[in-house]
Amino acid sequence: MSNLQGSPDLAFPAADGSSAAGGQAAGAGNIATAGDYLALLKPRVMSLVVFTGLVGMVLGAGQAGGAAALGGASLHPILWLTALLCIAVGAGASGAINMWYDADIDAQMSRTRSRPIPRGRVAPSDALAMGILLSIASVTVMALAVNLTAAALLALTIGFYVLVYTMWLKRRTPQNIVIGGAAGALPPVIGWAAVTGQVDIFPLILFGLIFLWTPPHFWALALYRSGDYARARVPMMPVVAGAAATRHQILGYAAVLVPFAVTPSLLGYAGWLYGAGAIVLGAIFQWLSLRVWLAGDDGGQGVVDAGPAKRLFAFSILYLFLLFALLLAEQLVPGAELIAPLVRL
Repeated sequence: MSNLQGSPDLAFPAADGSSAAGGQAAGAGNIATAGDYLALLKPRVMSLVVFTGLVGMVLGAGQAGGAAALGGASLHPILWLTALLCIAVGAGASGAINMWYDADIDAQMSRTRSRPIPRGRVAPSDALAMGILLSIASVTVMALAVNLTAAALLALTIGFYVLVYTMWLKRRTPQNIVIGGAAGALPPVIGWAAVTGQVDIFPLILFGLIFLWTPPHFWALALYRSGDYARARVPMMPVVAGAAATRHQILGYAAVLVPFAVTPSLLGYAGWLYGAGAIVLGAIFQWLSLRVWLAGDDGGQGVVDAGPAKRLFAFSILYLFLLFALLLAEQLVPGAELIAPLVRL
């Protein structure tokens, strides 16, 4: 399968199947807006990344003995904002490079064909330059203003997402999301390191939580978008192994994820509020995964009823957000000090 690596300005297939040259020419007269460049940063993905990074910072502040409120730990409030900005910019830079490299794929998928590069709003070379500059800037500022540990982790995250997931795994193996999920799981570790200057067990547990959450989250999307991935020849699990095998994988990952999500309370890193919430949210996640597992398929090529997969995908985003919101609430809500952990090790 062709890609834009090494030839960022080459034409790629238009979404409607027309000639690549014609597709580029159609957008050649368009002037990119600020919104087009913002879209390159994948702001929806960035928002969740920033939030999990923020939670990692607040939890690190509590571990460091700082006050629960922002700015109460070892970092000045301005440096809190700087660290969050670096995490956000680093995530956005990864997204821009991803859109540059995957422009040929994006042009063939209904879900992504309206992105700035396939529409001809932004030149591929501009997206690449933007991604590289923002990557260097985010890591450099994190190193100079915050600390080297957080900067190294941020650089690792960007490099893993771009080089390992985007350029190596995505087009080669149905395990792309499983392995590549490590990049999306690192923000709370970066946030923790930004405040404490080190990595501890708790942020690694949060890393594991997001890592286990990623496959069922994306495979639910891939189930009802399998036609898109097949058309673009991206070897997502439903395309390679079929819908039935994907549903089994989703159920299996959910069976591991749900009890693992309770681990912070069981080990004393979180209180009963988080623990109870994780159990309730986990029960819903498991039920929706079971509904996906019970759904039929049309000979292994796709799902007959896309509803269960769509519901699981939508809830999975809320699930992760609420888990981290509960961790944040236990640190910031007045009276949170009264929420005692189940077990303090």
